[in-house]
Amino acid sequence: MGGSDCLYQCQTTNCGYLYDPKRGDRKGKIEKGTSFDDLPEDWKCPVCGAGKKMFKPVPGTGCD
Repeated sequence: MGGSDCLYQCQTTNCGYLYDPKRGDRKGKIEKGTSFDDLPEDWKCPVCGAGKKMFKPVPGTGCD
């Protein structure tokens, strides 16, 4: 679905966390360079705890 540089944004109310594969997720022990599609299915938003299903690709960030 998304490219390796594609950003995904959490859609829960009052969150809006952006997962950036260039940065990874230090709290979740996800290494830099890990695409959203390659995150484990049980990965959670480090801000609000939402699952991957609550994230949508950000248009214009290589998600085409």
